[in-house]
Amino acid sequence: MSEQQQPARQFLVQRIYTKDISFESPATPQIFQENWKPEIKINLNTEHKSFSEGLMELVLTVSVDAKHDAKTVFLVEVKHAGLFTVTGFNEEEQESLMGIAGPNILFPYAREVVTDLVTRGGFPQLVLQPVNFEAMFARTRQEKSDRAAAGQGEALN
Repeated sequence: MSEQQQPARQFLVQRIYTKDISFESPATPQIFQENWKPEIKINLNTEHKSFSEGLMELVLTVSVDAKHDAKTVFLVEVKHAGLFTVTGFNEEEQESLMGIAGPNILFPYAREVVTDLVTRGGFPQLVLQPVNFEAMFARTRQEKSDRAAAGQGEALN
């Protein structure tokens, strides 16, 4: 195939948007009277799907659960999405783009929303640290590979 016949490789941001936001602080206002040091648990998840030919939606979900003495101090969940033009890449390359490049683009937006919601809830500013999406993607890929290998091994027994 000549270079003229190969599709142009494009990875373009078409739109970035908030898909869902949730903030709960069930222990307020009593929690404000306590000397609390919350245990904070952060979860990240990505999902992507083909929206139309060459157009993919990626949704980054950031969940923050702050607890003190088994009580929920606050719970935040933000689903931030992006619509991306993805053309000229094979399936493996598309998976990498949606697992690494896309989340790297969306995370600063989601982090800003989380920080804003926590502050608006009357709590001290919560700044989420940068995330190594490349390492997360590699770990997820390895876990899938391990599960597939374990499944094949079980089928042989």
